[in-house]
Amino acid sequence: MKRTATAVWQGSLKEGKGTLTAPGGALRHTEYSFGSRFASGAGTNPEELIAAAHAGCFAMALSAALGEAGFTPERLEVAAELSFDNVPPQGWTITASHLVLTAKVPGVAAAQFEEIAAKAKATCPVSRVLNAAITLTAALV
Repeated sequence: MKRTATAVWQGSLKEGKGTLTAPGGALRHTEYSFGSRFASGAGTNPEELIAAAHAGCFAMALSAALGEAGFTPERLEVAAELSFDNVPPQGWTITASHLVLTAKVPGVAAAQFEEIAAKAKATCPVSRVLNAAITLTAALV
């Protein structure tokens, strides 16, 4: 299975602009620029998209792991907080991704939930592709 996306960039790094498109429809000529990546300009940026991918991937991995353990989550809400830092000598790097999870899972004990969540964090495909520290704060409600 292959997934694709396309980036089109026009102009210099600081004054140029680009668009991102993905066949699934989530991105349709979505604008990005130096300002949206390194300041607070309008548009998206690659790191924001990686954070969304990590949150979504982890939520699905956790749902699968809970299902394997005999639990069905009512709600999993995940935020991914990506750290994007200028680290000499390599430059701008994703240094960490912190997952913040709030979950409603009937019948699961807190200790078992934490174990299952840790497994999902480690086995989520996006976690495995990131060369960064990945942490998790999980709350069972």
